[in-house]
Amino acid sequence: MANSTANTAVAADMKTPAGHSPVAPGEIAVGVIIGRASEHFDFFVFGIACVLVFPQVFFPFTDTLNGMLYGFAIFSMAFVSRPFGTAIFMAIQRQWGRSVKLTVSLFLLGTATAGIAFLPSYNSLGGSAIFLLALFRLLQGFALGGSWDGLPSLLALNAPPAKRNWYTMFGQLGAPIGFLLANALFLYLILSVSAEDFTNWAWRYPFFVAFAINVVALFARLRLVLTEEYTLALEESDLEPISTQEMLDKEGPNIFLGAFAALASYALFHIVTLFPLSWISLNGSQAMGSVLTIQIFGALVGIAATIISGTIANRLGKRVVVGLMAVLIAVFALFSPMLMGGSAAAQDAFILIGFALLGVSYGQASGTVTANFAPRFRYTGAALTSDFAWLFGAAFAPLIALGLSVHFGLSAVSWYLISGALCTLLALYINRRLEAAA
Repeated sequence: MANSTANTAVAADMKTPAGHSPVAPGEIAVGVIIGRASEHFDFFVFGIACVLVFPQVFFPFTDTLNGMLYGFAIFSMAFVSRPFGTAIFMAIQRQWGRSVKLTVSLFLLGTATAGIAFLPSYNSLGGSAIFLLALFRLLQGFALGGSWDGLPSLLALNAPPAKRNWYTMFGQLGAPIGFLLANALFLYLILSVSAEDFTNWAWRYPFFVAFAINVVALFARLRLVLTEEYTLALEESDLEPISTQEMLDKEGPNIFLGAFAALASYALFHIVTLFPLSWISLNGSQAMGSVLTIQIFGALVGIAATIISGTIANRLGKRVVVGLMAVLIAVFALFSPMLMGGSAAAQDAFILIGFALLGVSYGQASGTVTANFAPRFRYTGAALTSDFAWLFGAAFAPLIALGLSVHFGLSAVSWYLISGALCTLLALYINRRLEAAA
């Protein structure tokens, strides 16, 4: 009798929760991966270009270090404008619907990306070229804030309780996939054309590809989220586009608590992806083709680790995994100066180990305090929490890491990562105390 009851409970945990339309979680996961991979591809194309292209094309009047720092400063602008995009486009959705919001935001994202591809160099346009680069970057972030489609929240609500952490992992899988594709494209161009041709014209191709991917992703996502079945599922889950002012008034503490709970993962994100490329390029310790190749392998490790994170979190719990990984990230940070300041093999180890930690941590970093939101606030709350996590944790990471490491040594990177880990642990502790007191 006891076994029968237990089997019944397990079977119930493997089914779509009661009160939700039986939308297959696998279908939602496909839409989530397509959307997130296209967005991250855009961002990583820009980030890699900050190292390989922009110092020569837009900042030839200064040295390579300052050219990279200027590029990373512009790179951060998208994360600053992203919350404003979320606020404006949520208002557009309330007024004209989800299809208009997604179409306008992704069209704007593609237009800004294509604008960068056509942008004349500093030698042709002077300071106006830098101004337009910054403007297009701001528009990229603004548009990305409007591209939130609610599919990750819908996936979490529709997933079987026993496999919820496994399915919510798919929302994070787009990042390493987007990074892999961006790296592979730049590697192909570097190996296929001369250095002069790459600087003169070939660097523009990844931005054209990003525009094409955005068009494909737009139709793929619209095909999913505009069907009657998905519309019904969103409405049944009470996923509403609440105004940002109301969100901050009623759920502000939960938004920032969720952002800081994910800080270790987001701080590590650009330290593993963009910082090694800039540091190695600046010091000339490896050929760029070799670095991009090892980063492709790193992205594959990150993809595998992200997938594994779902299985681990199903057994240990999402917050336990995020907290444990914050501790391991802090330990990794202590060895960062030795690895990045060492041989080519040590630098490669930094990238591969970092991606392994990033995959498990980032794979479960989303939604650590989502349960704190009232149901009707989860749609907008998840978007704003993600916006602020990227802003606080990742936006300035390449700029800070490169600038401080050059002036104060690689130990500055250690302290940056450790501070992120401490913020994550503190946020998880506060959240636990709040839940206990509730």
